[in-house]
Amino acid sequence: MAVTEAVENYLETILILSEKQPDVHAIDICSYMGYSRPTVSIILKKMKDDRLVNVDADNHHITLTDEGRKVAERIYDRHKTISSFFVFLGVNKDTAAEDACKVEHDLSDETYERLKAYLDSLGNK
Repeated sequence: MAVTEAVENYLETILILSEKQPDVHAIDICSYMGYSRPTVSIILKKMKDDRLVNVDADNHHITLTDEGRKVAERIYDRHKTISSFFVFLGVNKDTAAEDACKVEHDLSDETYERLKAYLDSLGNK
């Protein structure tokens, strides 16, 4: 199953929110991403059908499945690494984070691994 850039962004958001708060709900995703409830609901249903998230029927808590967590951690690691690299180059932290969001999905694995290795060799990240 191919995961789209949009789904990667949602999974990353759920991961980030779950690190900041005990429970994640659709409204939290709406607030964080600036999307409407219907838009988020559609994507959540797709992610649930694709077994990337679980949505508790009683309290509507959203959690990542093992596969969803794997994708979320991969994309979030890319985001942090690329953002760090841009900051290292002298880019403002906020701009670096915004630009990392644009690049994290399209960068080849080879280029990303070289970038990460380079930053690690400098002691950054």
